[in-house]
Amino acid sequence: MKVVSIFNQKGGVGKTTTNINLAAFIALKGHKVLVIDIDPQGNTSSGLGIEKEELEYTTYELLVGDASINEVILPVENIEHLKIVPANMNLAGADLELSYMEHRESILKRKLSDLTEEFDYVIIDCPPSLGLLTINALTASDTVLIPMQCEYYALEGISQLVKTIQKVKKGLNRNLEVEGVVLTMFDPRRNLQIQVAEELKSYFGELVYESSIPRNVRLAEAPSYGVPIALYDPKAKGAEAYEDLADEFLRKQV
Repeated sequence: MKVVSIFNQKGGVGKTTTNINLAAFIALKGHKVLVIDIDPQGNTSSGLGIEKEELEYTTYELLVGDASINEVILPVENIEHLKIVPANMNLAGADLELSYMEHRESILKRKLSDLTEEFDYVIIDCPPSLGLLTINALTASDTVLIPMQCEYYALEGISQLVKTIQKVKKGLNRNLEVEGVVLTMFDPRRNLQIQVAEELKSYFGELVYESSIPRNVRLAEAPSYGVPIALYDPKAKGAEAYEDLADEFLRKQV
């Protein structure tokens, strides 16, 4: 089982969209995938058709309460091999509550060790901040997948992002590595975006995925219907891009 956190400290970079659609395509290709929504906004949960407000168990009960991970897992409708640990706004106060708990940085890692069902991949949607929720995700992960929008501010945030990952690696998870960098909302017709993409490639090298994600209206519409793009419009450019990304991700695992 490989655990991958999808993380960027900057918001609005397509992190949740990447989590939903990458996980869905990997599952549709026959791999067993567990998504963990550790963002209090719960957008990954609603984007996969979960009614957030009606849940008895969520990531909050998993991290702060007594719930086991096996009690919290829900199936995702119409995708046989995809399941989710959902989140809602109850998780918003978890950072503070976790701060009073023993071994607070590694609670998720310990809970994952209790899984009774076998998964090929666990993919975690992190909030865009470095609180205890994100630290729990990174401590439990083997790798970090970084979605990045090709704009000037992405370059400004690179060093801080890398420092964050190195800090967690040094203090809490010595095996943590960068899985890769995904260029999101990419428009090759814009010179600035091409320049930023080249800068990112010079910094991260082969870690930058060849598959990039374009701006796509259908991608933006799919979450409102509670389904990934693969089910909403499999012929959309966004669907083709995320399927390419899933294929490239799986090739890198060999």
